[in-house]
Amino acid sequence: MPEVQAAPRIRIACVQQTRPQMGATEDTLKHLTIAAAVAAALAFGASGAQAQNGTLSKAVGGYSFDEAAKEAAGTKNFHSKDGKLTFAIVTHTAGNGFFDPTYVGAKVAADAFGINLIMLGSEAPVDDIPREIAILNQIVNDPTIDGVIMTTPQSGAYDDLVKKLEEHGVPIATTNSFDGNLYDRSNISHTGQDSSAAAIGGEALAKCLIAKGVKGGSIIFPSTTTLGNEEVNRRITAAFQATVKTLNKAGVLKNFKVDAGPQNIGIDVDKDNVVNSVVTLIESRKDVVGAMAANGFVTPALGDAITQLKLQGKICAYGFDLGPKQQEQIKTGALTGALGQQPFLQGFWPVAQLYLQIDRNIAAANLDTRAQLVTKDSLGNVGKRFEN
Repeated sequence: MPEVQAAPRIRIACVQQTRPQMGATEDTLKHLTIAAAVAAALAFGASGAQAQNGTLSKAVGGYSFDEAAKEAAGTKNFHSKDGKLTFAIVTHTAGNGFFDPTYVGAKVAADAFGINLIMLGSEAPVDDIPREIAILNQIVNDPTIDGVIMTTPQSGAYDDLVKKLEEHGVPIATTNSFDGNLYDRSNISHTGQDSSAAAIGGEALAKCLIAKGVKGGSIIFPSTTTLGNEEVNRRITAAFQATVKTLNKAGVLKNFKVDAGPQNIGIDVDKDNVVNSVVTLIESRKDVVGAMAANGFVTPALGDAITQLKLQGKICAYGFDLGPKQQEQIKTGALTGALGQQPFLQGFWPVAQLYLQIDRNIAAANLDTRAQLVTKDSLGNVGKRFEN
């Protein structure tokens, strides 16, 4: 034991031995004894902390952590060799607000790593894949671009772009919509919500109907299937299957007609007149008790259609994304809930991943942002820092 611990015990003994000569009162002796004990405890604590603080000054390999954490000398001159890294992020619809948190997340990461960020995207409020590809074709030969982040909603549409960028030595990261058949997929990181997460919404839809005691009726899954967004198609399928499974488990599936179109990828609605086409769809079925949409375009239209028909709170209605419109519709009851896919991460991680590939030679790593089911009860907890 350290010497500093033994000293207080000796002093306490001396106090006890000299008590008769000192004529001290019992209270005085108690106070002296307590003070000595406290001093001993403090002294032991100080010595113990020094022995157990666990501070590491260098790695087992002998190098300094401070030195190892520094950016590589050649990173800022990667590819463009202009003394700075420049990344471009391009989405297929920058006009409806969904990707706003994605751009914010990308900007946060870019600022943290000292990267110049160019934010691009289709101006349309609906999926506009040809416009996104046109923008990508403009930057693919830009010598100042050191990394590209892109959404890939249409399978096979981006292969030539990927080939050109890789030929130029420019690393790529995809985000949001996943194309499993993308050229060189295994060497390109992807950040996004796996389409299977839509099952959370499909399950919630079925549970809503059961909780309300709904005896039967139609459950519909409107979507813009003609736009060719493979990710959205897979979401509809996952949600449809989860609804069927949950109703079947409860023994009530036979009472409902669950309709996700002939291929279970959605009942097609008119992208140019989406609200009215959803209104027509609901009216034509006459007995709609549940509905779910699977992207940030059809979901607000579903809420608007329910509002027009004055069915707020009467239909179990779920959707995707948590833009301002969806949040307002959850408040009014036009939507029962919506699935957030944490788009902030869909901007932040691709920037970080590209930087790590360039500076650390770290292999492409995927990030599943999963799904966050938001209802009126939990609505106040999202969107405070532009994250959803």
